[in-house]
Amino acid sequence: MTDSRIAAARLAASWLLAYPDETLLDRLDDIALVSADLPTGTRQPIEAFLAHVAGTSLIEIQQHYVLVFDMKRKACPYLSYWTDGDTRNRGQAILRFQQAYLDAGYRLGPEELPDHLAVVLAFAAIGDTITGEALLAEHQEAIHLLRDALAGMGSAYVHVLDAVVATLPDLTDEIRERMAELAAAGPPAESVGLEPFGQLLSLEPTGARR
Repeated sequence: MTDSRIAAARLAASWLLAYPDETLLDRLDDIALVSADLPTGTRQPIEAFLAHVAGTSLIEIQQHYVLVFDMKRKACPYLSYWTDGDTRNRGQAILRFQQAYLDAGYRLGPEELPDHLAVVLAFAAIGDTITGEALLAEHQEAIHLLRDALAGMGSAYVHVLDAVVATLPDLTDEIRERMAELAAAGPPAESVGLEPFGQLLSLEPTGARR
């Protein structure tokens, strides 16, 4: 895919992975328009998810979203959770995401933690493409494991992850091995408070890049 098509697919996936509300409904026509120009590997899964949304009430989509992403650890959309769990190390990982956005000249909004896949995808699409690409590549194992978890749960959100995966490099034997290790061991366990690390979902330019 061209860089512009990769960015379009990632931005569409970012919108679809955010909490479903009226804002999402207002964007569906734009997402459908953009997806129509994408290659089959990204277009078809996005269209499949859009068809699901069209045939499902908003309240049902919201309930499913909460059930899957908020209640199921194996479908956690926070990328650093897969490698650091609820440990103090995760706090540092979250700060790395946050600093990457600030270094690229973007201020983070208050809605979501900076390692949420939807946020990273938006940053890779409309922020610093090179840094965003690096963050996605670094957490490729987590993205694939999330995709597999959604497939195993029979969630329609697997279509969105299929579109995301289609924008990533092909899996290597090393990545497959790491995925197996993460799946077998699970995230590290050490409960800590993550509130001080802030939340975001929107990216706002700060003005000057550093």
